[in-house]
Amino acid sequence: MKYTGKVTSAESLGRILQQARLLSGMSQRELAKRLGTTQRYIWEIEAGKPSIFMDRLFAVMRETNMQLTATIETEDDRG
Repeated sequence: MKYTGKVTSAESLGRILQQARLLSGMSQRELAKRLGTTQRYIWEIEAGKPSIFMDRLFAVMRETNMQLTATIETEDDRG
């Protein structure tokens, strides 16, 4: 099954990333270990923690009428 969502902010991106992680059956700690980072960093991304980069990225997207979507593929899709 595929899940698709519109990414309009750091918060919506974080929610989609969280759903992808959960569908993969990973904890924040496990994902952090795989990526060589901390669980707190994963939590901050999933929470949509404000940052200058993300604020500017989504401002540019709004000003240029760009839309971003994300698709989560489950294991069945990758078969």
